[in-house]
Amino acid sequence: MPERLFVCTPSKLSSFADCPRRYRYGYVDRPAPPKGPAWAHNSLGASVHTALRNWWDVPAERRGPEALPRLLKATWVREGYRDDEQERAAYGRALGWLESYVAGLDPELQPLGVERTVAAKTTVLALSGRADRIDARDGEAVIVDYKTGRTGLDADDARGSLALALYAFAAERVFRRPCRTVELHHLPTGTVAAHEHTPESIARHVSRAEDTARDIIAAERALDEGVPADEAFPTRPGSLCSWCDYRKVCPAGADAPTREPWAAIEPIPPVPHQQDTHSTTTP
Repeated sequence: MPERLFVCTPSKLSSFADCPRRYRYGYVDRPAPPKGPAWAHNSLGASVHTALRNWWDVPAERRGPEALPRLLKATWVREGYRDDEQERAAYGRALGWLESYVAGLDPELQPLGVERTVAAKTTVLALSGRADRIDARDGEAVIVDYKTGRTGLDADDARGSLALALYAFAAERVFRRPCRTVELHHLPTGTVAAHEHTPESIARHVSRAEDTARDIIAAERALDEGVPADEAFPTRPGSLCSWCDYRKVCPAGADAPTREPWAAIEPIPPVPHQQDTHSTTTP
């Protein structure tokens, strides 16, 4: 019998690549261990993403910065903040990012997809993922991913992103048009980090995803054969341990520095004029 395809998303693959133990807690153990408190930066990112998604649902003649306060207020997630003062400051910054960002958009633009799920299969993977936005430009599809983290991004981030490459791989099959360009739109700084893939660089990312899937399948098989769970899914200690949802139940996480739920949303410098950072090199 042929091997069953491994059903996955880019985030599922990345979870294992970052730390097999975290993958086990999130996708294998049932019931799953309790997570720690909500992170303010996740709440902030989710609020901004949802407000932008809903902005595209507004009729084109009413798409403008003036629509954003209502949209952001309706989607605002309040969890993880230190207090009301910090939350209000975060809301104000988020609204400023959104207003600056949409001011540079063509309100008449009709993307191929907004929060669109795309899917594709290989000999190993049954892959699906939801892209923030997929644009149509000069007969091609372009992957756009919004980012709200504190640090800026560059072309190397776009080039090395497994998720963006897999979105491009799947979008090309769904829309039946070339999809090579991937972009990271960093709202806090107003910058765009872009990379133009080749078929070969996309293939390398897909091969990397398949290798990760094979490692997951092997770990799950070992667990079924009686290998201890901590041995089948070893921990990978590092700086990410402080930010892990399962830090309190993981022995390695107990040794990591404690991060408050609001630690990642310290003030960010004002948004400068928008600029593009492009790369044409392959990974």
